[in-house]
Amino acid sequence: MNWEVYKVLALLAAYILGSIPTSVWFGKIFYKIDLREHGSGNAGATNALRVFGNRAGALILVLDALKGFAAVYLSRFFPEASFTSANNVVIYQLMLGSMALLGHVFPLFAGFRGGKGIATLVGIVIALFPQAVLICLAVFLLAFLPTRYVSLGSISAAITFPIAVIFILQSDLIAEIIFSLAVAVFVPLTHHKNIKRLLKGQENKLLFRKKGIASELEKNAR
Repeated sequence: MNWEVYKVLALLAAYILGSIPTSVWFGKIFYKIDLREHGSGNAGATNALRVFGNRAGALILVLDALKGFAAVYLSRFFPEASFTSANNVVIYQLMLGSMALLGHVFPLFAGFRGGKGIATLVGIVIALFPQAVLICLAVFLLAFLPTRYVSLGSISAAITFPIAVIFILQSDLIAEIIFSLAVAVFVPLTHHKNIKRLLKGQENKLLFRKKGIASELEKNAR
């Protein structure tokens, strides 16, 4: 059996999995709106919380994270013998996760206009670096709770991630180190507009509400 062909197909499957536009489809099915036209205009879990409310936003957050987790899990379908080394297993898992992340940011099923990928990235990190998740979560909460700025929490956690992987978990796998550093660069880059708003004091705060603005739009449409 040619496992290499199946590995390529699994990478494509990971991209397709990441391309499932959870928040966009949710808005169109239940509220007849496109999430990207409301709130911050982003198709991510944070904007879903703002527009759809707590319960729907939390569900979308979990589903988006599961996309990343499930993509990494695809590696379990391949026997260890199909990889030349343990390091290659990790590299392939990171490739699967990265394809899912790419799909979320540039979704095939939503005109290549997706979210920033934070929830999906969290799913990838949970699958591969569960201990680092706890460290980054603590940093996220320390930045988010006093300010209510999700962007600030996400950026702070991303910058902490390579510190956790390299110095606390003491990973010696080059692939993991490069990935952790890439995350610390990727997240701030996707949040460059948020950074500008933070510096100007114009960033939107996340205030948890049972019902989001979509409910008001639905009432007004009746």
